Amino acid sequence: MIVTVAGGCQKSPFAIDRDLDRLLDQTDQKTGSGNAAEVASPRSRASDPTSIRRQGQGTTAPPTVNPAADDLTFVAADEARDVAARLNRYAADAGVPTSEQVNPDTGDGVTAPVPPRPARVLTLEESFRVSQVTGRELLSAQDDYLLAAIRLLVERHLWGPRLFNDTSVEVFGQGDDARYDSAARLINTLRVNQRLPYGGAVEAAWVWDATEQLRESATDRYTQSSELVFSGNIPLLRGAGDIAREDLIQAERSLIYQSRDFERFRRSYLVSIANDYFELLQTRATIFNQERQLESLRQLDRSTRARVEAGRLDAFQTGVTASRVKAAEASLSGLRESYQLQLERFKIRLGVGVDERLDLSEGVLELPEPQISLDDATAVALEFRLDLQNERDRLDDARRRVANARNGLLPDLDLTGRIGVPTDPDRRRGNASFSPGDANYSAGATLSLPLDRRQEALNVRASVIEFERRSREFDRQRDTVIVGVRSSLRSVELARFQLALAEQQVEINRRRLAGQRLRADTVQPQDIVDSENELLRSENDRDQARTNLRNAVLNYLLESDQLRVNRDGTLRRLPGM
Repeated sequence: MIVTVAGGCQKSPFAIDRDLDRLLDQTDQKTGSGNAAEVASPRSRASDPTSIRRQGQGTTAPPTVNPAADDLTFVAADEARDVAARLNRYAADAGVPTSEQVNPDTGDGVTAPVPPRPARVLTLEESFRVSQVTGRELLSAQDDYLLAAIRLLVERHLWGPRLFNDTSVEVFGQGDDARYDSAARLINTLRVNQRLPYGGAVEAAWVWDATEQLRESATDRYTQSSELVFSGNIPLLRGAGDIAREDLIQAERSLIYQSRDFERFRRSYLVSIANDYFELLQTRATIFNQERQLESLRQLDRSTRARVEAGRLDAFQTGVTASRVKAAEASLSGLRESYQLQLERFKIRLGVGVDERLDLSEGVLELPEPQISLDDATAVALEFRLDLQNERDRLDDARRRVANARNGLLPDLDLTGRIGVPTDPDRRRGNASFSPGDANYSAGATLSLPLDRRQEALNVRASVIEFERRSREFDRQRDTVIVGVRSSLRSVELARFQLALAEQQVEINRRRLAGQRLRADTVQPQDIVDSENELLRSENDRDQARTNLRNAVLNYLLESDQLRVNRDGTLRRLPGM
């Protein structure tokens, strides 16, 4: 009789995925993240391992593409090519917003609407949603969460009843004057093992043994018997208590930590995506400001040339305006290239194709500024910060490891026991006819005195040092949280103040430039150029201050851990926003 259970003990990938999803849902409930509108627990998405094919068939020399210099060809560019037109075309192909085209005949910039190109309009909220699906950073964070859940499932499995089936076949013999008596033996052991919560383990086994002579085929030379065996061992001192479940306890707690880390990551990830989006909008606004200045400078250059031709200005004045026009064109080209690079990196963060054309929407996230004192903000952060809660609980882990290390200094005192119920030994084929009257048992206790605990004593000292270091780390993290939330709240006030000043500067410079244009016949071109530069600088400062204010509000919500993220990755507004 051979019992085969290996196939029946294996779970399908779908069943494992269901176990993972159930465990993650339970963990979300434990960490207070059970609101379906706010939680996006990772769900198992791994491929079936049988569908992952090995590449290269185990070769030790994978192919390398590295042609020699003589096999390469470099085509030199024509120095007479129209570089400006090509840069403009690159910008248009990448979706860079522009209202300017370059005349391919003269190379001069002319204001003309660029034909609309098919592009995907991406709002900030849509960026949040896309990042939740294809964002590589988020998917990696989800993988960390899933791996922590898998480690816990593995540990829980080790602490549940585990079923084993071992089958062994032996052939042996002994010679006498070239005559060999041979025999075959077949043993099948079906056993179930269970670890005890406070140390030790118990096991129940069914051992089935069959033996047959091979040299002479005779029915009386075949025997078969079986036995039920119950055994166990229990530590009473060293290794007894919670220390026996240390791996399981730590795996359970580590999953809670990972759940907090994942939720904290989702919040910081939203702020990071928003920062990138705001910076793109700021760069685009800078491009528009530069285009406005460039058109204004071109008009000034034309009027200056007309005044020089009329003899009302010296000829060198045309050099002032023409030089500034060229500098503005160069700056505009640089801004467009910077925007292209920012946009392509943003695509990589979102996990979309780098060749996909995107157009950003001006409809951004507007959040009110918080009204709260520094002390109240600090108290909120100290209570809500998930990463600080992790540091606090890891300090408890270090304290528990000290107790576990001290347990290693105790003597060993273990109890063991065994009961065996065989089949009738007088029958050649016992089958399943067990004979309790022929049962055998044994029990014992083993005491091992701690004569050499040098290594264990050193482990105690190391665990104490680790606890002290973890305690200092918790204090440092706590102080960092306090400094961070206070700084973020002050940054909101500073950003609001700087935005108000920047808007006033823009208005002042506009009025200054408008007054100079009304007196264009008496004002030197250089003065107008200076006013144009001041207006451009103030416009860029205003756009920067607006971006800083948006980022500051989000950063305050993140630093105080009051930021909440919906399941689809969008921002969940708090009551009162």
